[in-house]
Amino acid sequence: MTYRCTVSFVFLQVLLVFAKEDSQSNGFCWACEKANFRCSMARTPESALECFLEKHHDLVIIDHRHSRHFDAEALFNVWVLTCVLLLRPDREEASVMPLINAGFNRRYVENANVMACYNELLQLEHGEVRAQFKLRAGNAIFTALEQSQEAIEIMSEDQVIQYVNPAYESIMGYQQGELIGKEIIEVPKSEKNKPDLLETINSCIRKGKEWQGIYYAKKKNGDSIQQNVKITPVIGQGGKGSLDVRSTTSRGSDGDSQRRHSSMARIHSMTIEAPITKVINIINAAQESSPMPVAEALDRVLEILRTTELYSPQLGTKDEDPHTNDLVGGLMTDGLRRLSGNEYIFSTKQPHHIPSHLTTPLSLNDIPPRIAQTMENEDSWDFDIFNLEAATMKRPLTYLGLKIFSRFGVCEFLNCPEATLRSWLQVIEANYHSSNSYHNSSHAADVLHATAYFLCKERVKQSLDPIDEVAALIAATVHDVDHPGRTNSFLCNAGSELAILYNDTAVLESHHAALAFQITTRDDKCNIFKNIERNEYRTLRQAIIDMVLATEMTKHFEHVNKFVNSINKPLAALEENGNRILVKRMLIKCADISNPCRPQELCIEWAGRISEEYFAQTDEEKRQALPVVMPVFDRNTCSIPKSQISFIDYFITDMFDAWDAFADLPNLMQHLDNNFKYWKGLDEKKLHSLRPPPE
Repeated sequence: MTYRCTVSFVFLQVLLVFAKEDSQSNGFCWACEKANFRCSMARTPESALECFLEKHHDLVIIDHRHSRHFDAEALFNVWVLTCVLLLRPDREEASVMPLINAGFNRRYVENANVMACYNELLQLEHGEVRAQFKLRAGNAIFTALEQSQEAIEIMSEDQVIQYVNPAYESIMGYQQGELIGKEIIEVPKSEKNKPDLLETINSCIRKGKEWQGIYYAKKKNGDSIQQNVKITPVIGQGGKGSLDVRSTTSRGSDGDSQRRHSSMARIHSMTIEAPITKVINIINAAQESSPMPVAEALDRVLEILRTTELYSPQLGTKDEDPHTNDLVGGLMTDGLRRLSGNEYIFSTKQPHHIPSHLTTPLSLNDIPPRIAQTMENEDSWDFDIFNLEAATMKRPLTYLGLKIFSRFGVCEFLNCPEATLRSWLQVIEANYHSSNSYHNSSHAADVLHATAYFLCKERVKQSLDPIDEVAALIAATVHDVDHPGRTNSFLCNAGSELAILYNDTAVLESHHAALAFQITTRDDKCNIFKNIERNEYRTLRQAIIDMVLATEMTKHFEHVNKFVNSINKPLAALEENGNRILVKRMLIKCADISNPCRPQELCIEWAGRISEEYFAQTDEEKRQALPVVMPVFDRNTCSIPKSQISFIDYFITDMFDAWDAFADLPNLMQHLDNNFKYWKGLDEKKLHSLRPPPE
């Protein structure tokens, strides 16, 4: 006898409930057409209810942007399989509990882009809607099991009985209550069964192979029943466990010959999945019904997704562009992990104390007029940090920090005296190495200036809280403290104590963050965090650490790509905590490497300084017989224009395009364009220097 159970669904049915036609309703209509879903439109609650009762749609999308037209919460309280609620950005912070109680299980922030609507529909189809289909099918399957005349038994992987159907009860003589939760009835040991039969069966199943043969089971009355069994293992969700289907022919001990089937299910499924696992599962499911070219393409996609470096572009051969390869290799790897016989030890040192001639803090009112004059336009992007460096005798961070922190009310936020802030700025600056041509306190001051400039942009201000602003300013100030003027790759190759301490992973960035908090908390005179509440301190500390670690270049493309994917969303979506983190990471990354977006003379000066630092590293690598991380940065052969072109092409352009789209920075993009043309012009003339020769 064949039992047939019908689940009524052909194509996905979508009901759009919009009081009036607009770009958002059209976006969903076009998205439904693109996804081959059947779409109905209702303009009033009455017509929506009538339409739903007629077709019982799988997905209902209700417009809640204009609640005066109808009450979305009361509209489909119990009939809706899946609902999406449209919210205006200014209502993003509203509680969602009334919506959940009303039956809504998803909300969608207003975005009329067709691809955004299309992606939302696909996520719903593969998520909530398919889950409902499976639930319907599951109910139908159990109805079929109950009606089946074949004996069916389902058990867990540890052989505890989960379910038996009425036919099983009738054949075996047990009641369901006697079996549920009990271990499987043992196969009787007799001449009919080899002692290792069960082990043979389980061994086949574990290997993913079918087993077929004669199986004897014991009835409640003690009689044995013969079963011709075929056991087929089926891999369950998550790749673990199996589903064993046993098809049997049963004969009672009295010689009755009736054809019976029983089944045993061993089910083990993962209840928690990582997002990438869900993506891979969706692709695997799509492959089953795809034509061969599409299936092969999806195979290549899966190969890429199973790698670990998902966000790092892959370069061609070194012969194609040695400048780019060397630059990227030096900045985005932790070294070759290959040591020479004479390891170079870069030791961890105790933090520097404030030199005696710097111990008298200055207030903003006491700043010498010449220095104050150089900081008059510190809120402008064209601010010249090198003038301040000269005026302060290479101590620009303390002075600029005092002015910027005062402008942003940092002392008021931290509830710390100005004298504490001044002492903190001085001791942080004392731990920058003035002997470095690039990574010194002038670079820190420059990054602080860029950070403050970005924080004043309207879109950034709307996305961040006051605690985020304070965290960004502090992170910019300390982000390179105690930098040795060598890259992470150098330290790893040299076997430095810092590399050993941080396991060759984000060595310098981890050191900068850790040392900054050591310096700050060891002495109350410079502990700017002393008076803030514990939970607020923890939040601030985590934000500072996260931003400092974001300056590590091995994660550059991951941070940029995540941000690019987020800026397509409305502002309300970016206000969520996860996206605030992306904004802060992008902010400090752009501030840290904004040199190509500075006015041309400043850009040229910074290019000369970073090149000199890389030249010095290459010189030392050769002296110490260490692997040369960036061979193109040989002071005798290096083309500085080529290195700048590669840096802009590979790291800067895409990042600042995204940051400009978010924060609106046309002046920076104009500088970037001018500087790129400048370096291109030098390169076309086969010049290797920072500037053309004097005419």
